[in-house]
Amino acid sequence: MADDYDEYGDDAPSKSELKRRMTALQELGETLTRLSDRQLEKIPLEDPQLIQAIAEAKAINSNSARRRHMQFIGKLMRNIDPTPIEAALDNLYREQRESADRFQRLEQLRDEVLTQGLKGIEQVVTRWPHADRQHLRQLVLQHQRESARNKPPAASRKLFRYLRELDEHSGGAAS
Repeated sequence: MADDYDEYGDDAPSKSELKRRMTALQELGETLTRLSDRQLEKIPLEDPQLIQAIAEAKAINSNSARRRHMQFIGKLMRNIDPTPIEAALDNLYREQRESADRFQRLEQLRDEVLTQGLKGIEQVVTRWPHADRQHLRQLVLQHQRESARNKPPAASRKLFRYLRELDEHSGGAAS
């Protein structure tokens, strides 16, 4: 009886815990199948069979076949350490969030510059001293003319592209 306790004691994971782990690995594998090829290159995958299974999963359209294939990917995932994959995914998602945040900050800055008119240019020049004040002024005036004539916002888009260019050349420090 003492041997039975050692074998099934607190050290051994319960059946439910094993199932949770397998489900988590399968979900991690499913997350990998939703990544683009470019994103997938950033994930440290060593197992060629897993890489092939992920590629095949992208081509499966049938729900039942896809579900079975996800179970197969989950089975393959059991043989690898998921920690580096999870870390790489976290890094990838962090980069995406930072990029989206930077994009939103630049949109907000563009809107402030266009709302304030010529006074808003100072805000850009303060942040990026090497910014072309004359170019900014032309874009703001062009935007005002477009708004008055109900034209498409071409100057607004040009201003955003210019702000993004300034931000990229300064190391992405738009805050």
